[in-house]
Amino acid sequence: MEKLKKRWGIETNLQLTIIFIVFAITGSASAWVSKPFCFWLGIVKEDLGYLFTPIRLLLIFPLYQVLLVAIGLIFGQFKFFWAFEKKMLKRMGLGFLFKEQ
Repeated sequence: MEKLKKRWGIETNLQLTIIFIVFAITGSASAWVSKPFCFWLGIVKEDLGYLFTPIRLLLIFPLYQVLLVAIGLIFGQFKFFWAFEKKMLKRMGLGFLFKEQ
């Protein structure tokens, strides 16, 4: 755990626990929210068959990103999760979304 705390720049075990809780809640929430979102968009399993799951996963990804920052904010860890998001999106080649200061 100490290596992870050092890598993420975390000082306390409580903060690490909160971060793990946020990751857990966000994963569950993004899967839960994607179901009505797909229904709202008209994406149903009966119409798409085997394409339904890949399309739903593509929808879950941006939902997860937004929820991660939002839930992190609720738990008082906005700074950590915003930096985490920027780093992850830059690694995915989407660094142009963030202007360097």
